[in-house]
Amino acid sequence: QVQLVESGGGLVQAGGSLRLSCAASGSFASINAMAWYRQAPGKQRELVAAITSGGTTNYAEFVKGRFTISRDNAKNTAYLQMNSLKPEDTAVYYCNADLVGSGSIVGLYNRWGQGTQVTVSS
Repeated sequence: QVQLVESGGGLVQAGGSLRLSCAASGSFASINAMAWYRQAPGKQRELVAAITSGGTTNYAEFVKGRFTISRDNAKNTAYLQMNSLKPEDTAVYYCNADLVGSGSIVGLYNRWGQGTQVTVSS
């Protein structure tokens, strides 16, 4: 019923930039918090950045000053602007959202996107 689709990943050299997008589609009343997570092979998934429906942001220490999360409510889309990328940023980046259900789904629920690969070369 609801899907989150990430895009914008790719290969970039250290110091470069990428802009990730997460578009929500389907039937839902609204989206509360949206967040970006990442997971490198063999490691746990970790929070990168989050943004509330009111626009309040939260960042992991390792991306502060380099990444910016934003959202366009009219497009049901969240973004992650990634600057000054480092090889350590290499991971699959996942979008996550808390949604308010509509129709057959009542209440709050959470969805994950399929992920988009970000690879930063030295």
